[in-house]
Amino acid sequence: EYAALFRGILPWLSSLRLLLPLGGTSNHFRRAVLEKVGGWDPYNVTEDADLGLRLARFGYRTETISTPTFEAAPLDIRTWIPQRTRWFKGWVQSWLVHMRNPWRTASELGIGSFIIMQILFAGMVLSALAHPFLIVTAFVLAAELFMDRPMGVLKSLLFAVDVTNIACGYTAFLLLGWQSLRGAERLRFWRVVMLTPVYWLLMSFAAWRAIWQLVRQPHLWEKTPHPAPKG
Repeated sequence: EYAALFRGILPWLSSLRLLLPLGGTSNHFRRAVLEKVGGWDPYNVTEDADLGLRLARFGYRTETISTPTFEAAPLDIRTWIPQRTRWFKGWVQSWLVHMRNPWRTASELGIGSFIIMQILFAGMVLSALAHPFLIVTAFVLAAELFMDRPMGVLKSLLFAVDVTNIACGYTAFLLLGWQSLRGAERLRFWRVVMLTPVYWLLMSFAAWRAIWQLVRQPHLWEKTPHPAPKG
């Protein structure tokens, strides 16, 4: 997932001069520019992504560099859930702030970056929220089909939409990850394939947890521990 983001999605967006949501590590700025766009938002729990959006609105271009950053990703669910909750919550915060005046945001970003904003900040959260419902609906309809019950046109169409969405989502996720990995990193990729449905359900849990926090504790910062990588 990290490889897909930092080796695939972000360089591609940069090459097209589109909105680039920043990652949390190895960001370099001109101080004058940082101050001009308002600096860091102390109330946004994904202040880096929000800053990338504001830089784009002010007309600045953000690029990626090829030098890698070695960072220890979460190794257990107890660490991963708070991190992903924070990401989802921050993306929703950023979307709500910058969509207070959508026409102004669209005119400042341009149509291409505005579409990317909707996909990355809203689309990813909505897809995670909806995923359990797609899974449950698909299983219920598959059970009816297995028991040879008449489904009708509406249920058949719903089943086709559910299965297509799930299949396309998993396939795109896995293909992008595979293309971004290198050499030995592709070893045991079959484990990723097998566990993708479980991983997506965990993302759904984090997304719903993020919405709950956004209502009850909007500025709670669940800091993710990042131990120094070995070697």
